[in-house]
Amino acid sequence: MNQTQPSASADTPSNLLISAHQIQHRFGDNRVLHDIDFQIKRNQIITLIGPNGAGKSTLVKILLKILKPTQGQVVHHQNLVIGFMPQKIQIDPTLPLTVKRFLQLGLKKAEHNTTQIETIAQELQVESHLNQAVQSLSGGEMQRVLLARALIRNPDLLVLDEPVQGIDLQSQSQIYQLIHEQQQKRQCGVLMISHDLHLVMKHTDEVICLNQHVCCSGTVQSLRDHPSFIAQFGTDLPEHALYQHHHDHCKHG
Repeated sequence: MNQTQPSASADTPSNLLISAHQIQHRFGDNRVLHDIDFQIKRNQIITLIGPNGAGKSTLVKILLKILKPTQGQVVHHQNLVIGFMPQKIQIDPTLPLTVKRFLQLGLKKAEHNTTQIETIAQELQVESHLNQAVQSLSGGEMQRVLLARALIRNPDLLVLDEPVQGIDLQSQSQIYQLIHEQQQKRQCGVLMISHDLHLVMKHTDEVICLNQHVCCSGTVQSLRDHPSFIAQFGTDLPEHALYQHHHDHCKHG
C-alpha cells in the first residue's frame, strides 16, 4: 500500500522520485538513446515531446524499470508507487466487464475499497458509468476511466502516454483539467508523453524535447528562444493553439 510522504520542497532529496544518469540504449546495432540524464520530482509536471522514433516510449520503459538500459543507472525513491495511463487498450467486445470491475483489476483483495472507487469515479465524472460495460464507453469516457485506474492506488508518480489521443478538442481540454486537478490534490509527480503542447502547455513545469538525446529542455517560456524549439513552434505561442511536433533534430553521434 502507498504510504503518505512527508511534505517537502521540490529541491529536497526526499522529493526526488526518479533519477537517471547517462542512459544509453541499443536494440542490436541500432542506438536509440544516448547521453540522457533525467530527474522527476514530486509535485512536478514534465512533458516529454519528440517525433516518432525519438525514443520516448523506450526512455519511459527504462525510467519505470520495465526495460534495463544498455548503459546507465535508474534510481527510484524508496517505496515509489507509479500509476500508468496508456494511450488506449483493446478489450474483447464479448468480455463481460463493467467499469467498476475494470477499476478493480490488478488490485489486491484488501484494496477492493468500494468507497475509494466511487470517490475517484465521482472526481473524474464517471460515477454514473460504474455498472456500464467498458466496451460501451465513448472515447472521452474511456480516457477518464483509464485515468481513474492510474490513480486508484494514490501514486507518487503518474505516467501518461498520449492521454488525449483520438478524442475531440473539448474532451482533451477536460482531460487535461482533470489531470491538473488530481495532480494539485495529490501533489504527485507527472510525466506526460505527447506529440503536441496544446493545453498541456498551461500547466507543464518542464518540457523535454527528445530525439534519441535531449535536444532541449526547460519551461515553455525559457525554450522560446532555443533554435530547436523555434524550428518547430516558432516564436508566437498563443495558449490555445495546437502544436504538432514533427521536426527531426540533427542527431548527435
